[in-house]
Amino acid sequence: MKIGELAKRAGVSHRTIHYYENRGLLSAMERHEASHRLYEEEALYRLEKIAALKRLGLSLEDIGEVIDLYFDGVNQIKGKKKVIEILQGHLVNVETQLQELAQFRQDLQQNIAHMETRLKEAEEASATSETS
Repeated sequence: MKIGELAKRAGVSHRTIHYYENRGLLSAMERHEASHRLYEEEALYRLEKIAALKRLGLSLEDIGEVIDLYFDGVNQIKGKKKVIEILQGHLVNVETQLQELAQFRQDLQQNIAHMETRLKEAEEASATSETS
């Protein structure tokens, strides 16, 4: 199939297909006489798998590590294992970020409380000096 048909069937743009080709995620079968790229049905499946992996939260770099594993055998076990490994790594990163954010939140609350105390002291001192 030509790139236009592939793009339409996959619900992506021509530019996306070219971009994925440049990233090594997808390749054309051959070039037609008029220099048109031709794609096999597998290209459509690869685009669908890329979209599914993106929905899982994988970056294109992550997808580059696993996409071929999904097309290397019948049951895709290697690909699934690698995706789980990547997602577990993302989870560790998210948990670390959450801990850092919780600490930042606590620091902000303490700083706000400190500044409110300082403001109250300044207002009381100002009120005392005005009445004297």
